[in-house]
Amino acid sequence: MQIVDHHGDRVRHGRATVNGVRLHYLTAGEGEPVLLLHGVPKTSYHWRHVIPLLTPHYQVVVPDMRGLGDSEHAEGGYDMANVAEDFAALMTELGHERFRVVGEDWGAAAAYQLAAHHPDRVQQLVYQEMILPGFGLEDYSFLTPDNVRSYVWLWHINFYSVPEFPEMLINGHEREYFSYFMKHETHDPSAITPDALDEYVRCYSSPGGVKCMCEIYRATLTDGDQNRESAKTRLPMPVLAVGSEHFIGADNERQMREVADDVRAVILPWGHQLAEESPEELAGHYLRFFAGEMS
Repeated sequence: MQIVDHHGDRVRHGRATVNGVRLHYLTAGEGEPVLLLHGVPKTSYHWRHVIPLLTPHYQVVVPDMRGLGDSEHAEGGYDMANVAEDFAALMTELGHERFRVVGEDWGAAAAYQLAAHHPDRVQQLVYQEMILPGFGLEDYSFLTPDNVRSYVWLWHINFYSVPEFPEMLINGHEREYFSYFMKHETHDPSAITPDALDEYVRCYSSPGGVKCMCEIYRATLTDGDQNRESAKTRLPMPVLAVGSEHFIGADNERQMREVADDVRAVILPWGHQLAEESPEELAGHYLRFFAGEMS
């Protein structure tokens, strides 16, 4: 499936070497910039349905995170403060001094660090479907009766953090593994379409793809320290906390109220992969928030 804007024109692909890593990114639309940051195990392709809903109003910049998608498989630098600097440098390279940021999953963790370190540049922040390290992620990963009974037991946090074993077990089984993993986190499994699986499997089965994914998780304890330090200064920009009823839910708002002063929230009746399960509803909330129409 080609990714297109609201006119049906293909998005523009680009590459930039910033902060010591070569990033692949997409751009489309005109107007004020919005940076869309994907999570794991996804790529910029995750935003394919949302992009044409935003481009009538904004220019979107949609990078692949370092080590993921078609960005460089860097040897290190996977803590979220450094990943955030990748994106800050990319926006500088593209000539965008001020911009809005939307992050989901690990993209939300990077978006938080980006907003915390560059509050003068981030105009508005959308924080979607992520538990920050240091603010509850570790608790979600524990082997407890409540976690096991839930649909949001994040056992993979610990699994991916073990050196070498995840790569050994997942490599060669990417389609089976990621198909189950992503559909398990949705409320509508059919939203994870064959074309999306093809793209995610293509990227994560490339040499080093699973290892780079795991390196994000292996930096979790460092991320926790960084987030607790960053939270000592509250975010000044407006924040929209977006949750899914059938996954993280109200914890998105809970976290943002711990770190920011101007927070509003919405919970959508879907699962974790909101941009694939409910793109129209999701983009509608983004646009109302950007326009200052959400109280």
